[in-house]
Amino acid sequence: MPEILEKTPSETETEAGRPTEDDRRRQEAIKQIERRRHFRVELAASALAIVLLVVIWATSEYHNAGGWPTHGFSQSSGIHDVWNYWIVYPVVGILLILGARAWFVYGHRPISESEIQREVERQTQRR
Repeated sequence: MPEILEKTPSETETEAGRPTEDDRRRQEAIKQIERRRHFRVELAASALAIVLLVVIWATSEYHNAGGWPTHGFSQSSGIHDVWNYWIVYPVVGILLILGARAWFVYGHRPISESEIQREVERQTQRR
């Protein structure tokens, strides 16, 4: 494993047994790097899946319609030179899921101490 993760608990904790603020920030940074790396793998796998799906769709529609879509696209299959546009639905679904994951990965920020304090104050004022 890389040396960044090889610290022993005695090196990352204070004498009271709790991690220091720098250690917490370091761990959060490591988690964020891992999330970004994982997202890149998801992105590559999704792109490959979309390409494979489009190839399957184009092949099947070419054979069903008897050629290229010279008369456009429609929802019905089997019309000569007209392709069914069902490919839009799975591609849009995959892109929406990727967009949500990207928002989670790149828009993620750790909870700050000031946010915690505001929430504690809000909850104590309600009682």
